[in-house]
Amino acid sequence: QVRLRESGGGLVQPGGSLTLACTASGFTFSSAEMYWYRQAPGSEREWVASISGSGRSSSYADSVSGRFSVSRDDAQNTVYLQMNNLKPDDTAMYFCNVFRSWGQGTQVTVSS
Repeated sequence: QVRLRESGGGLVQPGGSLTLACTASGFTFSSAEMYWYRQAPGSEREWVASISGSGRSSSYADSVSGRFSVSRDDAQNTVYLQMNNLKPDDTAMYFCNVFRSWGQGTQVTVSS
């Protein structure tokens, strides 16, 4: 059974940084492409970033490119999302995704 658990969210001022983590179990983590999504209140869930199973390639939504960085630690079965220069528009619940499974999400609020 695939399990995903996100952590690291919180309240941060504009321009600040946060690092989210998603710890996974129930599948072969080292070969799985992993995804981050987010959903703001009243909006649809949107893709944020992804990282290949090898970790050698990653992709980002235009809205976060240059500010966010995704990485993985296969020894810890964990994928990270480093978020820098955060903006109020980044406020959302952030979710980890693999195959058709989702974690419970972690809330990120960017506000002064």
